[in-house]
Amino acid sequence: MFKIQEIREIIKLVDSSSIDEFVYEVDGAKVKLKKNNVVVTETVAPKKEVVAPVVQQSAPAEAPVVTPAPAKEEAPAPAAAAPSVNDPSLHKIVSPMVGTFYQAPNPDSPAYVKVGDKVGDETIVCIVEAMKLFNEIEAEVQGEIVEILVKDGDLVEYGQPLFLVKAE
Repeated sequence: MFKIQEIREIIKLVDSSSIDEFVYEVDGAKVKLKKNNVVVTETVAPKKEVVAPVVQQSAPAEAPVVTPAPAKEEAPAPAAAAPSVNDPSLHKIVSPMVGTFYQAPNPDSPAYVKVGDKVGDETIVCIVEAMKLFNEIEAEVQGEIVEILVKDGDLVEYGQPLFLVKAE
């Protein structure tokens, strides 16, 4: 079985190298690391058809025909400013390891916390699964969850912010 310090050293070595995938197996224990998994998505906006009004003249008109100008689209109202990861007044709950983020203990259960929930020092806020081990992550601060920064099932890195908390 691997010691946590050995795993951390392997992660640092792989992170500082140019390799994208690393597998290490000893006595039935296996460590598999992948990095630089970039997913590029392309969103194509549908084209808007512009229909100009048709003006028919059957006889010569004495006054010029005025066509109405197309209506201007109003800009959407600016959304309320979202909390920033760089806001020094907010506490960040970070991932203590590389793994998969889960908001609930199992798919049928509700999330441990949601935006607006009050948390205490020992409140479990999520699970990070690493090598088939499910590690419960505690808030380690008293306050209110302001933002959840990752989605359920996302891969997270060591030290990556998971939640923003307005500390009390």
